[in-house]
Amino acid sequence: MPHAQTPDHSGAAIATQKVQPYGEDDLVLTTTAADLDGCLADRHSAYHDNVSPPLVWTAVEGAAGYAIIVEDPDAPREKPFVHWLIWNIPGEATSLPEGLPNEASLGLIGGATQGINDNGSVGWFGPRPPVGHGVHHYHIQIFALAERLPFDEKTVATDLVNALKGDALASDDLIVTYEAAGA
Repeated sequence: MPHAQTPDHSGAAIATQKVQPYGEDDLVLTTTAADLDGCLADRHSAYHDNVSPPLVWTAVEGAAGYAIIVEDPDAPREKPFVHWLIWNIPGEATSLPEGLPNEASLGLIGGATQGINDNGSVGWFGPRPPVGHGVHHYHIQIFALAERLPFDEKTVATDLVNALKGDALASDDLIVTYEAAGA
């Protein structure tokens, strides 16, 4: 299927462009939710099942926890669209399963907290680019935290990113793509 043109970016920086980790460890994030070309499977889209993707990462020594921010800078608006905020994933964790519940507190993930996405709901809100807007690039960003963060689910992305600026040991940015059918 031919792809529509790539949309203009919002122009605003995403989290990994704002946060400079102070540690020296490498952090590598992967997922089985995208094909070899990096296209995210339909089931993760808000047009379909809207389930969060499974994620796997390398451990960072001394990490008290991890935070994940998913942003779409191709959204037709001033700022990147925030699809997912989750933090205080335990430091010993190296993965998240597919299909986490859209609940603020995740006891099954060591009390990790999910924040409100730009759709106004808690947890994962999958890709839903406008039909005909082209291929969107979704930045799945992970940060190793030196300390757990004292935030609740009402925390907005800006506050989370500001906290990460002084707390990130390492980070990685995995980019997956998605395009609305009929484009």
